[in-house]
Amino acid sequence: MIDFLPTGIELSYLVAVTLFFFGLKKLGSPATARNGNILASIGMLIAIVATLLNQQVLNYGTILIAIAIGSAIGGIAAYKVEMTDMPQMVGLFNGLGGAASSMVAVGEFWRYLATADAPPLPTTVTAVLGVLIGGVTFTGSLIAFAKLQGIMSGSPILFPLQQPFNLALLIGFVSASVYICVQPFNVPVFLALVGISLVLGVLFVIPIGGGDMPVVISLLNSFSGLAASAAGFVVMNNLLIIAGALVGASGIILTVIMCKAMNRSITNVLFAGFGTGEGTAAAPSASGGATNKSVRNIDPEEGAMMLGYARSVVIVPGYGMAVAQAQHSVKELVDMLESLGVDVKYAIHPVAGRMPGHMNVLLAEANVPYPQLYDMDDINPQFEQTDVALVIGANDVVNPAAREDKNSPIYGMPILDVDKAKHTIVIKRGMSTGFAGVDNDLFYKDKTMMLFGSAKDMVAKLASEVKQL
Repeated sequence: MIDFLPTGIELSYLVAVTLFFFGLKKLGSPATARNGNILASIGMLIAIVATLLNQQVLNYGTILIAIAIGSAIGGIAAYKVEMTDMPQMVGLFNGLGGAASSMVAVGEFWRYLATADAPPLPTTVTAVLGVLIGGVTFTGSLIAFAKLQGIMSGSPILFPLQQPFNLALLIGFVSASVYICVQPFNVPVFLALVGISLVLGVLFVIPIGGGDMPVVISLLNSFSGLAASAAGFVVMNNLLIIAGALVGASGIILTVIMCKAMNRSITNVLFAGFGTGEGTAAAPSASGGATNKSVRNIDPEEGAMMLGYARSVVIVPGYGMAVAQAQHSVKELVDMLESLGVDVKYAIHPVAGRMPGHMNVLLAEANVPYPQLYDMDDINPQFEQTDVALVIGANDVVNPAAREDKNSPIYGMPILDVDKAKHTIVIKRGMSTGFAGVDNDLFYKDKTMMLFGSAKDMVAKLASEVKQL
């Protein structure tokens, strides 16, 4: 009689993978993302329960304690983390995933070492790959977290002969890998592989500017999936192989999308040292600070009159809105404008904020209707007919230099064409540059008016003034 348990586990894995696919599909749209997350979570629960039914699981007590501790830490962290810090949290999750995959490979090596049975060559190869990808993901993600969190400088860290040194380390890793495949019980060589992978992760990320960390985190997310897939081959778990492959594929697709949105190649992101974090703010003055260009300042009362008597307004949210947690104030302002008969839309750039979908989630928190959110390709043709474009904390994604100045480092990057609106109001703390470190030509356009201050405070003042109209 066929043993039902292994068959039932594999069938459960099939159901879990199916839920992963449907969940991933639904994550492609903010309108269905929550349901997609729920489906994928149910799939993961099924996968965990099915795995625990495996007869090879020896110590349920230890496993359940680990699940309880991990769930508590994850739940508290997810509840307390601000949306502006979500990229850092994703970076940490990537790092922990890479560390777990690397530890699986190390554990499997030690298991064969204890039994004195030489592991099959495919197992050794996948273990070595798991160590490499997992180690790079772990330390690389920690560096990315530190740069985004401000623990270390967001500027690229470079030293002489850096790339040749990295190449030498990689050659050393490959050479040691070949040796460990021939002599699998050489512990010092295996530990050297672990050490080199950890060092490579650090050296991989430190030359990258802080402004490019979201792209790097997306790439490291792909690496964590590949590491998990390699771990699946090591322990012969089909679900882990498939789930890791899904994460790896989706991560690299997201990385390509982000690079395309910035009109840059992945090699440029990884090796150009571009994006060093926000520049030093100049004092908000009519002279434009150190730039010696003229800007026009307005107060909330004048801005409210422009918005309240407009026929159409486009809101352009950016990272400044996210930092100030101004999304609820923005929704209040929009409700007032709509009560006056103003047609209001939101323009969302693909890389607004610090990760794709960042603005969508923030606005969804404030109950902004999804049909009011327009992506870049849909909203750009409408700016010429727009009376007022209200830019709230966005910078590089609205810089016309990307379209007009061939010498600009961001030339060719797709942007929101807010400068084509009849009037543009920019809410910003000062005249600082964005992550690209490039001065924004939009601020000095004749049709642009600057409203200096915190996004939340300025939007609240606009709402208060609009209420008086």
